Amino acid sequence: MSELKGIPVVAEAAHVRSGEKYLTPQGFTAVRDGIKAPRGASRAQGLTPAQGLTPAQGRPPAQRLPPWLRARAPIGAGFHNVRALVREHHLATVCEEAHCPNIGECWNAGTATLMLMGAVCTRACRFCCVDTGNPHGWLDAEEPENAARTVELLKLRYVVLTSVDRDDLADGGAAHYAACVRAIKRRNPQTAVEALTPDFRGVPADVATVVDSGIEVFAQNIETVRRLTHPVRDARAGYEQTLGVLAHAKRRRPAVLTKSSLMLGLGETDEEIEATLADLRAARVDLVTLGQYLRPTLNHLPVQRFVTPGEFDRYRERALALGFLECVSGPLVRSSYRAEQALNRNNAGLENSRLAR
Repeated sequence: MSELKGIPVVAEAAHVRSGEKYLTPQGFTAVRDGIKAPRGASRAQGLTPAQGLTPAQGRPPAQRLPPWLRARAPIGAGFHNVRALVREHHLATVCEEAHCPNIGECWNAGTATLMLMGAVCTRACRFCCVDTGNPHGWLDAEEPENAARTVELLKLRYVVLTSVDRDDLADGGAAHYAACVRAIKRRNPQTAVEALTPDFRGVPADVATVVDSGIEVFAQNIETVRRLTHPVRDARAGYEQTLGVLAHAKRRRPAVLTKSSLMLGLGETDEEIEATLADLRAARVDLVTLGQYLRPTLNHLPVQRFVTPGEFDRYRERALALGFLECVSGPLVRSSYRAEQALNRNNAGLENSRLAR
């Protein structure tokens, strides 16, 4: 183990615990799960991803999860097939990097959300467990064709592309993102593409690069209410910045659907939720998703409350009354969850009333 500015750096990523620095295969350092461990914290104090671990192994000390937040274990032939394809083509998925609780359901259904431009983000939002670091301009030149080939092999009619923030790139990675979209469209012309993008620092030209690439849906997540934007999100992100990105995307290409997402359970009030939904509609956002925030590691923000299935139904009704085309709302909903069903006008097939039983 070497040191960088007095901080131990683990050379083999397989042995890295949450909050530790490690050396990536590309030669730059990153922090596992995005948030550094508090000074003096021991490896035995639970600095590992929380998903699937016992309390002794690292589950954050919080209330017992309510029954409606229990997801199925990621097993099955479909799951293993998607994982093999992702590994073969050296792709990252937000399903894995963000420890999504729906990975079993989605991968068994043959769908996955591809995460472009690597698995290391230049930002460190306190809700997110994607690794953070400075890739120093690194990009995989083969990623556009690899992504297109994976979409073809999975026979996807709808694919969600997301990415890490890449503040180390002059355009935030917009040109690379657009190249991936175009490659997918060339090989899979009938596949609809949803781009769940970073904010590109709010630069209109970079937003336009992605909006003009041939996508059907442009998404940028506002994540939380105005009051909680900081410290929930990285200081380089912003409530108004996200609204501006979404508004510009809609002005640029009115036919492209725009979409955003809110995590609930971070301490927001009902009034703040409604105000955020109203702000999104004022920016002409078409689709919105609402889901429960779950603390990924001890280093991340704690859950303030578990929103009930009935409350999610109530928030959905309010969003629809404000004029959204659809609001997919439920405890395990994530921004790309059942994205291809977003216009079915049935909460993407979710029945929250059953979850509460």
